[in-house]
Amino acid sequence: MGLDEDALEYHRREPPGKIEISTTKPTNTQRDLSLAYSPGVAAACLEIAADPDDAYAYTAKGNLVGVVSNGSAVLGLGDIGAQASKPVMEGKGVLFKRFADIDVFDVELDHADPDAFVESVAALEPTFGGINLEDIKAPECFEIERRLREETSIPVFHDDQHGTAIISGAALLNAADIAGKSLDDLDVVFSGAGAAATATARFYVSLGVRRENITMVDVDGILTAERAEAGDLNPYNEPFARDVPPGDVGDAMAGADVFVGLSVGGIVDREMVRSMADDPIIFAMANPDPEIDYETAKSARGDTVIMATGRSDYPNQVNNVLGFPFIFRGALDVRATEINEAMKVAAARALADLAKRDVPDAVVKAYGDQPLQYGPEYIIPKPLDPRVLFEVSSAVARAAMDSGVARAAVEIDEYRRELEARLGTSREMMQVVVAKARSDPKRLVFAEGDHPRIVRAAYQLIEQEIAEPVLVGDRHRIWELSASLGLDFDPEIVDPGEESLAPYADRLHELRRRKGVTRREAGELVERDGDYLGSVMVEMGDADAMLTGITHHYPTALRAPLQVVGTAGNANYAAGVYMLTFKNRVVFCADTTVNQDPDEEVLAEIARHTAELARRFNVEPRVAFLSYSDFGSVRNEGTAKPRRAARSLRSDPRVDFPVDGEMQADTAVIEEMLTGTYDFAELDEPANVLVFPNLEAGNIAYKLLHDLGGAEAIGPMLVGMDRPVHVLQRGDEVKDIVNLATVAVVDAQ
Repeated sequence: MGLDEDALEYHRREPPGKIEISTTKPTNTQRDLSLAYSPGVAAACLEIAADPDDAYAYTAKGNLVGVVSNGSAVLGLGDIGAQASKPVMEGKGVLFKRFADIDVFDVELDHADPDAFVESVAALEPTFGGINLEDIKAPECFEIERRLREETSIPVFHDDQHGTAIISGAALLNAADIAGKSLDDLDVVFSGAGAAATATARFYVSLGVRRENITMVDVDGILTAERAEAGDLNPYNEPFARDVPPGDVGDAMAGADVFVGLSVGGIVDREMVRSMADDPIIFAMANPDPEIDYETAKSARGDTVIMATGRSDYPNQVNNVLGFPFIFRGALDVRATEINEAMKVAAARALADLAKRDVPDAVVKAYGDQPLQYGPEYIIPKPLDPRVLFEVSSAVARAAMDSGVARAAVEIDEYRRELEARLGTSREMMQVVVAKARSDPKRLVFAEGDHPRIVRAAYQLIEQEIAEPVLVGDRHRIWELSASLGLDFDPEIVDPGEESLAPYADRLHELRRRKGVTRREAGELVERDGDYLGSVMVEMGDADAMLTGITHHYPTALRAPLQVVGTAGNANYAAGVYMLTFKNRVVFCADTTVNQDPDEEVLAEIARHTAELARRFNVEPRVAFLSYSDFGSVRNEGTAKPRRAARSLRSDPRVDFPVDGEMQADTAVIEEMLTGTYDFAELDEPANVLVFPNLEAGNIAYKLLHDLGGAEAIGPMLVGMDRPVHVLQRGDEVKDIVNLATVAVVDAQ
C-alpha cells in the first residue's frame, strides 16, 4: 500500500480517528458515581459559582486546550472546510498530549466570517485553559487572533504564525553564532509575505534583527515603498516595505546573509545561493518541497552553508512541535492570561541553548544513530528530545511571571523537577537522589575514563554539579574526545602512562600478597588495568566511589573491586539490584547480577541491603521472597529456602520493615491476591522489594519486565560493598551512567 492508503487505514481502524476521552478518577462503585455526578458534583459547581478561579482546582480546565479551526488554510490543502480539517485538528491534539501531557478538545467551526468565528471562540473561554488557533487563512488570521487576545483572559496562540517564527528564530540564533555574525548586522530576505512569513519577520526583530535589514518578497516581487503607496500591501506586511527598486527573489538575495523561505518549492536556484554573502544561512521551509533542495544549496559554494528545511529527512528540521506543546505547558501552569512576546522569545532562546548541549543517546538512536552535535548540521534540538519539555516550558513560565501575565507563581527549580517527573517515574525517583548528590558532591573515579560515553557522562556530572569525576585513561585521548564531542570542560585525569603509581602498587601488593600477587605484578596491574587502579584509589580514600564495566563483562569488571575493596563490615556478600519504575509503581529487584545460587543466609542479607537502598530513594521497603509456592503450598528444599530467609530476616533486630515469603510473584505485587487471599501475610500492601531465589530467576525477570513490561530500569546498583563501587552494563547509555554515578555519590555520602 502507498502512504495515502496506509494513512486512511490508520485513521479508519476501530475506533475511528485518533483520540478518545478517558476518566482520571475512579468510577467503579455507586459512591464513585455519586461523587463524579449527581448529587456530589453540586458541591464543586457551587464553589466555582462563588469563585470562578476555582474551575482550575475542581475541573480539567487548567490542562485543557481548544484546538480551533475553520479549515480555511489546511496544511498544503488550502480551504477544505471545517469538517475536512478535523483529522488535522485531532492530530494536533495527539501532539499536545504526546509531548506535553496536555489534553485537547478539537473544535471545528463552520464560520467563514471572522466576526462569527471570534464570537464563537470567545464564548468557549469557560471551557478551556487556552486556545490554539490552527489553519486559518491570512489576513483574517491576524485579526482573529488580535481580537481574541483582547476579548479573552486565557492564552490564544495561532501556531501557523508564531510556531514557525519561534522555531526558526532559535535556529537563526545558533546559525548566526556558528557563522560568526551578529543579528543586528544580518541582511535577511523573506520569500513569502503571508501569515507565517510576516509573523516570523516580526519575531526576528524581537530577537535583534533590524527591521530595515529585512527584505520581503511575495508573488509580485519585492515589497517596496512604491507598492505600499499604491495600496498593494495589507496592514500586516506593509511595515516591511522598503524604499528599494522593484525586483524578484533573485534580486533580493544578492549579498544577503539569510534567506527565509515560506512560500513555494523550487523557486531558488544554485546561482541565487552563490550570490549571497559569505557563509550564508538558508531556511527553505516550504513543504513538502523546499524553495531549494538541501543537496543543491549545500553544494552551490565552497564555504559553509547553514541549511534548514521543514523536512524530517534532512538536518535542522524546523518543526512546530518543538514549540506549541511546551509553550502552552508553561503558560497553563502559571495560568497566564496571554502568550506574549517575552514568552515566545524565552522559548526560542531555550531551544537555542539546548542545541548546544550534549544529546542523549536515546535521541541519537531515534534518529538513526546519525551524529548530533552543535554545528552547521545541528542548530535546533530534535522533537523527540525529552529535555525540551522542562527547558522550554520552564523558560516560558519564568517569562510569563517576569512580564506580569501570570496569575499563579511557581518556584522554577521545583517546577522543572515536576516537569521532568512527567517524563516517567524513574526520572521522578532519580530527582530524590540527584538532590542528595548535589548537596555534597564526591570524587568519583571512572576506571574506563577514555571511553566516549564516560567522557560525556563526566561532562554532565560536572555541569549538573553532581560529582567530581576522575578519569583513568590516556590524557591526550580524553582531550581529543572532549574536543571532538564539543565538550568544553577540563576533567581531572589520572594517566597511568604519565604518573607514578607506586603508592597504589604498594597498597595492592599489601592487600593481595597472600593471594599470590607479587610487587611487580601489583605494579603491572595498576598500570594496565583501570579496574585495579580505580579500586585501590577508592580503598585508599583518594576517590570516594568508582564506576566501571562499560567495556567488559560484568564478572570481569567486578573481580578487582571484590578483591581490593571487598564487602562492608556488616556484609558478607555483594548483590546487584535494579530499580524498575512503572507508571504508578517502583520495585527493586535483587539479586540480578552477582550470586548464582544463594542460600537463605545470603538471601536474607541481600534483602536487607536492598531495603537500605530503597530508603535512599525515599521508598519505605516492603520485602517479598519470591518462589513458585505461596506460603507452603509446595514443600521442598527449593521453596523452603526463601521461607527460611524470610523467617531469618524478620528475627533480625535491625529490620524495621515488613517481610514475608515464600510467595509467588503475582501474590507479592497484586493487592487483591495478597490481602484478599492471604490476610495473614506480614505485608498489608504489595511488595516493592522483590528478592529472587537465584540469579537465573532475577536476571530473567528484570529483563522481561524492562523489555516487555515497559519498565524503566536504573542499575545494576551494587549493594553490600565496603566502599561505593558500581558496575555498568556494556550497553549502558550516558543517561544510565549518570544515574548510576549519582547513586554512587549518595552512597559515598
